[in-house]
Amino acid sequence: MRLTLVALATLLGHYRRHPGQLAMLLLGLWVAGALWSGVQAINASARDSYARAEALFTSGLDRLERRDGEALDHADFVTLRRAGLAVSPLLEGEVVTVQGERLTVIGIDPLTLPGDSAFATAGSGGGLTAFFTPPWQTRLAPASVEQLGLEASTAPGATPALADGQTLPPLSLAPSLPPDTLVMDIAAAARLLGSGDAASRLLADAGALDAAPAGYRLIRAETLADPGELTASFHLNLTAMALLALIVGLFIVQAALGLALEQRLGLLRTLRALGVPGRTLVGVLALELALLGLIGALAGIASGVWLARALLPDVAATLQGLYGAAVGTRLQLPWHYWLGGLGVTLGGLTIAGSGTLWRAARLGVLELGQAQAWRAGFQRQLRGQAIAGSLAALLALATGAWLATRPPGEGLVAGFVMIAALMLACALWLSPLLATGLAWLAGLARHRPLTQWALADLQLQLPRLSFAMMALLIALSANLGVGSMVGGFRLTFLDWLDQRLAADLYLRPPPERVDEVQAWLARRDEVAELLPTAEAEAVLLAHRAQGRIHNEIESETKSEIESEAQSDSRDEPQAAPLNVPVTLFGITPGERLTPSWPLLQTAAGRDAAWAALEAGETFINEQLALGQGIAPGDRLVLQAPGGRGREEVTVAAVYPDYGNPRGEVLLTATRLRERFDAPPGSIGIALAEGHTAAPLSRALTKRFGLDDEAVLDQRRIKALSTDIFERTFAITRALNALTLAVAALALLASLLAQARERRRRLAPLWALGVPRRELASLQLAQLGGAALVTGLLAVPLGIAITASLVSVINVAAFGWRLPLHVFPGEIALTLATALGVALLAAGLPALTLWRTPPRALLAEEETT
Repeated sequence: MRLTLVALATLLGHYRRHPGQLAMLLLGLWVAGALWSGVQAINASARDSYARAEALFTSGLDRLERRDGEALDHADFVTLRRAGLAVSPLLEGEVVTVQGERLTVIGIDPLTLPGDSAFATAGSGGGLTAFFTPPWQTRLAPASVEQLGLEASTAPGATPALADGQTLPPLSLAPSLPPDTLVMDIAAAARLLGSGDAASRLLADAGALDAAPAGYRLIRAETLADPGELTASFHLNLTAMALLALIVGLFIVQAALGLALEQRLGLLRTLRALGVPGRTLVGVLALELALLGLIGALAGIASGVWLARALLPDVAATLQGLYGAAVGTRLQLPWHYWLGGLGVTLGGLTIAGSGTLWRAARLGVLELGQAQAWRAGFQRQLRGQAIAGSLAALLALATGAWLATRPPGEGLVAGFVMIAALMLACALWLSPLLATGLAWLAGLARHRPLTQWALADLQLQLPRLSFAMMALLIALSANLGVGSMVGGFRLTFLDWLDQRLAADLYLRPPPERVDEVQAWLARRDEVAELLPTAEAEAVLLAHRAQGRIHNEIESETKSEIESEAQSDSRDEPQAAPLNVPVTLFGITPGERLTPSWPLLQTAAGRDAAWAALEAGETFINEQLALGQGIAPGDRLVLQAPGGRGREEVTVAAVYPDYGNPRGEVLLTATRLRERFDAPPGSIGIALAEGHTAAPLSRALTKRFGLDDEAVLDQRRIKALSTDIFERTFAITRALNALTLAVAALALLASLLAQARERRRRLAPLWALGVPRRELASLQLAQLGGAALVTGLLAVPLGIAITASLVSVINVAAFGWRLPLHVFPGEIALTLATALGVALLAAGLPALTLWRTPPRALLAEEETT
């Protein structure tokens, strides 16, 4: 035991003489652990919010809404209860705290709610009487207490004030509730919101109602979206980026360990000569690795929590913008998060350090004193890397071929495997390519001794630089790929907004006044065209392609469809019903809308598609087409809202619908209202030439008593949508920049750790008469050239990653495909980053060389 401690202290003493290597080793562990742990903390907190939101909002309850679009009220509840229907009212609204935070208020009637629902659970316990009798109670999650300006310990019983001067009923903590949500008795909620007898919806136990009552729409519980399923792909993307950062950080660790072990070869020889067994030395090196790894991992986890707190608001905005999923901005970390973060970081360290320990264990006593033995082993390593890189390339090709046979929208994990294999293949081939290129250039520079020396010196450094260069290649290519995807999405999204927002004004009047408003607008000279819309919910039961039914529904429906289509497919085996919830959206084709509305696929051309739409056929969005394998010409069987009956429609075209997580079926507004009894939606107003939006907006507000939110200018909608987009991808850009920063630190730390040894090799050149200015320029040219080659290799790899992201990952994750965009500015920035980091890393030692006296240079050479 004493021998082990002495050997450990001796080996650790190396870092007193080379603190830069210790800093590089801990830096790699720290940044790798911080980014990985931070993303896992965000994911854990988000999933906790999903679990609570799903338990509350998709808790097996069917919903009733009025078919005419008017608000429900107490009279609807009483009428349905007297008719023997077990329904319960729910009121939903929003309040603003004194701190400016927006919280959702949900009012329930705990006496009529189903007893096993999450709503009922939120309103029970701790005295039901106190919940629904004055002064009532406000149930909220502990994470929401801070938004009211209170501490969790003082919250129970408090009555905090709101921005409008009202006070909440006494608070009561309910950990099962989702964030940003206040649950109270419906009477207390109505008083707080000033809603009178209104109700947002009526709830019923799942399956309790066979059909919707007359005048109402029934939304089944199984059609409600699960936020956890919707956002799974987003969290997988975050995890992939964090794993990339972890790998890049471990490259730093690998480079630091290799350099430290090479410089301690003489020390290891001495310890072996003094009687320390080789197995003990390897064990001591492993113990040293574990101690340093524990320090770095704990620092990484602590920094990861801080990073997660900083990024969580942007993640919450992203999930709200993409999926409408509410995520709290306060971390909720389970106990296994801490062990998981520590285990992943230490596991990665074990993988990174195992190669070093293996090579150290295989070197004999005599070889330990020979630095060339280590460098000769690098040649075998290059051959091994070339073979492994070829295998990784074959894996990428095989995965890509397999994905080509799968339906669009599938294979998210396989897509990431393909990208990872492609990046690994290029990273493994980097060092053999650099070594081959340096050898070829050295052959060309036979008559230029100084250039030949510089190339040979760079070859000598390659074993130590290879891992840092590999990390830089991976980070640069990933940065270029993700940056190009996000930039391409931004361009496409803005173009799509310009095409879809054809009207100058968008008006959303009360449903009962839609006809009156339309008649008034039709008489106005400044109005060139009216574009009313409608919207409803439905269920896609089946679709038929080329004469046969896909995913047939119950036999009676199948028979009806087959009989109507005179199909001979009665003997085909039946599959499970689709039962896919979709949105029905109605538009009004016109001179302003039709030319600008984008179409991706049509059955018989663009003009024929629009004619078919007006004749009663339908368009579908890309999400539904890819997700269900639907193409123009197929026929869809839709369950009308409220279970009134089934409608069959023909698909005339597919259109892009970026950012929408759901499938959408498009009809003309007139057809949608006739066939599906859909309530009216907004009214688009196209202004005549020479007129502006402001006067008409004021006239509408004055004539019909509308508020500012009912009349929206196109420019305002576009600005709001663009702001949501920017916040949506803030987390992606942040993680991308952090990953690139980690790679830059890897190269910088690796070069700085070798600065002193490289300066020693320059001393003989100075003694031979080479000026120090030329020596400094030589260093800059060496490392700058290697980094520039790495950056140039990262460009095609980044373009390949972009193509994979937009054609595989984006389709599988979000359900729609993006066009491929390549940005010369991004490529130039990638090359500039690689070159800049290398010149900075070479410039600092060059500056030291410039300031070092000649005698000090010779003294360093004497010590080698």
